[in-house]
Amino acid sequence: MAAQQDQVNPATATAAISPPIYISTPTLRSIITHRALIDHLKRTLPTNSTAIQSPLRHAHQTSPASSLLLMPSWSNSPSLPYIGVKLVTFNSNNSTLNLPGVHASYVLFNSLTGQTLASMDATELTLYRTSCISALASEYLSRKDSQTLLMIGAGAMAPHLIRAHVTVRPSLKRVIVWNRSVEKAKALVDNLRKEGGFDEGLSFEECNGSLEEFVRVADIVSCATCSETPLVKGQDLKNGAHLDLVGSFTHSMRECDDEAIRRSRVFIDNEAATVEAGELVGALERGVISRDDIVGDLVELIKREKVVGRRDEEEITVFKSVGSAVVDLISAQMVYETYMNDH
Repeated sequence: MAAQQDQVNPATATAAISPPIYISTPTLRSIITHRALIDHLKRTLPTNSTAIQSPLRHAHQTSPASSLLLMPSWSNSPSLPYIGVKLVTFNSNNSTLNLPGVHASYVLFNSLTGQTLASMDATELTLYRTSCISALASEYLSRKDSQTLLMIGAGAMAPHLIRAHVTVRPSLKRVIVWNRSVEKAKALVDNLRKEGGFDEGLSFEECNGSLEEFVRVADIVSCATCSETPLVKGQDLKNGAHLDLVGSFTHSMRECDDEAIRRSRVFIDNEAATVEAGELVGALERGVISRDDIVGDLVELIKREKVVGRRDEEEITVFKSVGSAVVDLISAQMVYETYMNDH
């Protein structure tokens, strides 16, 4: 068995004599689906995450409204012979220009030879990997009979989160989109209806009432904003709800209040969430929860050896993700090897 695991993938073997390739946004979209990436992460994270070295990301404030992030990772395992670096820029003012707040590129190298293998649009890769991580966690944490998804935020991440959550919870019948700009929420709903690809029984609507009103009826609440003021109040979460927090990655950002954290069983994608995400950093500093109250991370959820996901139909769960270079590398691996096998 060990010998089989150490075999180099055919795609990586042929890459040794191939020139570097560029995987554009249209190409990436043509070779990846949320379902395929969710399955790939579920299958490979438990076995490969320990083989990947991933130092803390470099984060540099380039202006009051913008940041540069460098996320390196590498593996010397013959079954995963890659070095990868994601270069990310974040500009909080881009919404006023009708541009995404995050732009990124990913560069993949062969870790055995140092050869440059590929570069790809990591803006799109990040949208896929982040939404699929949330959906994979939801598979273990949300109720299997969830019917209503509330999407808070209508930026570039929102349609991916919606599609990913619907992928793992086909029971969903209603998707509600809330955004500070109702026009943007309506535009997203219109685009989702036009693009299709959903079951006929799934309805979409923009949130015209108070946010609290829709939080109270949602089985899954997914947040992808840069809010520094809590949007989801714990008192409004109904029993059995699952709260998916994607947006915050600094101490000043908070998408939910302390009560939401206090009422919930809390899970994270990786340890960085406890020192980066405003919701958790603040709750830990204020003594709302202790580190022992964070039940487990995503890999532990998948393994189901020491950590149990949802235990009953009444408990409230929270999953907080901040992203990781490990998941970036495994996602880039799938894109690259799929491309090489197809070409």
